[in-house]
Amino acid sequence: MDKQLKKRLIRGALLALVIVVLGVAAVVFWKADIPEPPAAVEETREPAVVKEIKEPQKEEPVKAVKAVLRSSLADAGWYTGDAEALSEQIEGFFQKAQVKPIDNVIALILPHAGYAYSGQTAVMGLKTTVKKYKRIVVIGPSHRIPMEEMLSVPRVTHYETPLGQIPLDVEFINKLLKYSLFQNVPQAHKYEHSVQIELPLLQYSQKDFELVPIVAGSCSLETITKAGTILRSLVDAETLLVASSDFVHYGRGHGYVPFTENIPENIKQVDMGAYEYIAKLDSKGFLEYKYKTGATICGSIPIAVLLSTLGEGVKADLINYVTSGELTGNFTNSVSYLSIAFSGAWQNCPEIEPQASAPELTDEDKKELLSLARKTIVYALQNRRVPQASELGVTISDAMRCPRAAFVTLKKNSQLRGCIGDIFPQRPLYKSVILNAINACVNDRRFPAVAEAECKDITIEISTLTAPKPVGSPGDIRTGIDGVVLNKEGRSAVFLPQVAPEQGWDVNQMLSRLSLKAGLPEDAWKQGASFLVFQAVVFGEEE
Repeated sequence: MDKQLKKRLIRGALLALVIVVLGVAAVVFWKADIPEPPAAVEETREPAVVKEIKEPQKEEPVKAVKAVLRSSLADAGWYTGDAEALSEQIEGFFQKAQVKPIDNVIALILPHAGYAYSGQTAVMGLKTTVKKYKRIVVIGPSHRIPMEEMLSVPRVTHYETPLGQIPLDVEFINKLLKYSLFQNVPQAHKYEHSVQIELPLLQYSQKDFELVPIVAGSCSLETITKAGTILRSLVDAETLLVASSDFVHYGRGHGYVPFTENIPENIKQVDMGAYEYIAKLDSKGFLEYKYKTGATICGSIPIAVLLSTLGEGVKADLINYVTSGELTGNFTNSVSYLSIAFSGAWQNCPEIEPQASAPELTDEDKKELLSLARKTIVYALQNRRVPQASELGVTISDAMRCPRAAFVTLKKNSQLRGCIGDIFPQRPLYKSVILNAINACVNDRRFPAVAEAECKDITIEISTLTAPKPVGSPGDIRTGIDGVVLNKEGRSAVFLPQVAPEQGWDVNQMLSRLSLKAGLPEDAWKQGASFLVFQAVVFGEEE
């Protein structure tokens, strides 16, 4: 084989190793002292430079290609994968649920454990309403994927459970994505049970509706309030809003043992204390109560968003309360389950002016981000922990606080010394820079960790990525400018912008390689696939 061709093939293979956010975990970074930064994408070269493009506030909708996300919960301990047996189990829950109907139910809080534990309580909440809804919005917490100051909605058209496929309200989701705090983080939905556990119950009780699944990250009260205001401006009389949450997780297995006597009574006291704030529709008081008591309420953010969405005149009713300790007779480790119904009417709220794109980074912002990356590396090497931005004396602008993915590239004597980043935004840009600066410094598996003495010889480059957005057809993809995420049949793969020109591929050749990378036939991209594209803006220190 020609040596040059062999080198190109090797280089192509290396580039093809780029994976999405949930790649193989990085090398341990002083694990005893520092929380390991999230897994990220390694890249042999920095993303291609393009001119920074201001994204329009409003876009023409892209025709959605059918894309199905299959629930991962069947036969995994949550519920059976046998459709007939699952229907029979849910039917049993409904027959057993002795609850009075409530007029004008607009929202629910439902638990999300395995059906053997929380299914009955969830169904008791659902049975309070006999109304049929056109749209059901389900908000659950992210248990697996770290996300900060943002909520994620998927870019798929259907969710599939053993009971069939549920169409998503793509138009509603596209409206949410016009706001920067709503992003698309695919891995946040793929394995997140808090939303998926509600779906067979909703399918059985509602039959025909469109779904809006939302996974919430850790959010400040400001972000929660904004999310609630946005949702309130979009919902209507045919909308049901569901917040998915379990309540107190008690026991050493859950890291919460505030008392060791009268355990059932004390657990209930903590749970009912939380419910008092919920009944008052007080999102701020609820979050302060959780913080004060340490109550392990996993869906506190979805609950707070729900409370921020509701208006005056809405009434809360506690439908059922039970604990796993009560069900099993063992309170060594116990989880609480509540179903709560909210009745009233959605208040008309003027539409909030969208802002999907992050504000443009100024030259000063770029200078501060480079300073942030350098100071982070030095601090982490000296103190062996991830610093807070406030400890580094760097000014964080509004543009730097918006959710945005970033790569950090380190070079020494013009040679690559480390490069790691994210494809999908999971946190504010400045936090992406902090974590990926550390990842590039010590967790790039291709290189030994950077030593403190090397810092003076290292130059830093930062690549900020635009949020991946759908395109209508392969003909809309621009080689050398667009990075591409291909999705089909539950499989996906990604190439950064520079891969195609590096390999001399045209769009068709690139998509063929991308299909193979996703574990699909070479021509799979030609039919039934959907595509997301993104661009990169690169800036760095001078060598």
